Amino acid sequence: MTHPLVAALDETFRKVRDKDWPLADRLRAIAEEVRTRSPEFASAVDTFVNRLQAAQAGTGAPQVGQQMPRFTMPDQNGSLVSLDTILEQGPAVLAFHRGHWCPYCRMNMVGLAEIQDSLGDAQIVAISAERQQYTQKLRAESGARFPFLTDLDGGYALTAGLAIWVDEVMAAMIAGAGWDIPGYQGGSAWILPVPSVFILDREGIVRTRHVDPDYRRRMELDAIIAGVRALAN
Repeated sequence: MTHPLVAALDETFRKVRDKDWPLADRLRAIAEEVRTRSPEFASAVDTFVNRLQAAQAGTGAPQVGQQMPRFTMPDQNGSLVSLDTILEQGPAVLAFHRGHWCPYCRMNMVGLAEIQDSLGDAQIVAISAERQQYTQKLRAESGARFPFLTDLDGGYALTAGLAIWVDEVMAAMIAGAGWDIPGYQGGSAWILPVPSVFILDREGIVRTRHVDPDYRRRMELDAIIAGVRALAN
């Protein structure tokens, strides 16, 4: 049986996913639903996010002007994809997300799919630690045509300085809602990436970045478009 909070969030997602609203407003609708339906869950999220912010989670990730670490990962179909191959085609927009279960990530992927034809030769690449059956699900739901890569055991997120540990309180809340994070990832660890976006030029240098330990906030779609277009200047 679906948890009442999850059911309510699914309904909110469906109501606002195609609204002609900024991404931030659609994400805010989800956050408000969480706070209305389960103040206890919302309070736990506040505490968790405050811990991450105090620890400056994600600040060690590549900065503007630095090289993004290379990678080779399987996509949603199991085919290996390397950063070098992506950059041969043009600039890249790397979008780290938590997974198909996260309503904020679901909305973020919908938003990225909305702008996928507005980025010229730049390609969006979604990255999470989830197995293919879940990356396929999220890709289909969002209407995306860009690759969804599986970062096995969160190794690349760790290399990039984006991996965070989900504490026992927050893990219990997430599991209590019916979300099996270790199972989705094919492991046992409660490790997630800090949701973030890195816009890379064709040399793999970070030209724009957005890293925020508060996963309820994401890089606005207009800012992504502007960051890609700035590469041409």
